[in-house]
Amino acid sequence: MRNGGAEGMMTASDGAVVIVDKPAEWTSHDVVARLRKLAGTRKVGHAGTLDPMATGVLVIGTGKATKLLGYLTRTEKVYETTIRLGQSTTTDDAQGEPVARADAGAVTGEAVRAAAEELTGAISQVPPQVSAIKVDGKRAYKSARSGEHVELESRSVTVSEFSVGEIRHAADGADGALDVDARVTCSSGTYVRALARDMGDALGVGGHLTALRRTRVGPYDVSQARTLDELAEEFTALPLSQAVAAAFPVRVLSAEETRKITHGNRIAPGELGPGPIGVFSPEGEAVALAEEKPGYSKPVVVLAPAGS
Repeated sequence: MRNGGAEGMMTASDGAVVIVDKPAEWTSHDVVARLRKLAGTRKVGHAGTLDPMATGVLVIGTGKATKLLGYLTRTEKVYETTIRLGQSTTTDDAQGEPVARADAGAVTGEAVRAAAEELTGAISQVPPQVSAIKVDGKRAYKSARSGEHVELESRSVTVSEFSVGEIRHAADGADGALDVDARVTCSSGTYVRALARDMGDALGVGGHLTALRRTRVGPYDVSQARTLDELAEEFTALPLSQAVAAAFPVRVLSAEETRKITHGNRIAPGELGPGPIGVFSPEGEAVALAEEKPGYSKPVVVLAPAGS
């Protein structure tokens, strides 16, 4: 592994963000386990799970950067996807068992785009049965795998873009099925599988997801992503301060403000909105994430050792 010497390992263990192009059939946990070996540290986590069949951007934090992950998970995400109309499955994607089929041959492009439009904006969405949501202390997917149906409450999500691309007859010989390519930009917590299901239901033919690729998480784009093989050859990561500057508004503090914030104390408010805000020392080091409150700013995550 090139760039795996002392400097490379120091960056990863001290704190860095790695943008991984997740391969299909790997779980997010599998990727984390691989990154622990490549980064040379046990302290590794991810910001937002990707299903095993999905590929694309998986944001990994190492060392102190793991403190950022809960905030990065909340950011907007972009997906390229293919929806199959005419078939429903138990998981709302291609990894589930078929449960219903219908002839979608008469569905028009106009109707598909109208269905996508109805699923755009602030919408209420029921998560898939196979999801990580807990019901009565048990993960929904565990209940589903044991044959138990659970009632999942709808949740409010925002789909800012649901644009339909090519619409074509399914190439694998599925009778009466249509494949729809689409691009989805959405808030955290949105299930693209559920959008496929709901589009199919709205059109009266059922639907499920056959392909999903995440191309952006917040500011981190697929052009920055590296495959696991590439990372094994040359471990590349965004140093902590660079990663914070990319993802959050930046406020540079005075030396005295830096000392206070790294001790967990409040400082005078800034003018960058409620936050989280990346706060930096005069030397350009990310020292914390802060939130603005009436009359003061307070740290929510401290990234640097307390100053003297």
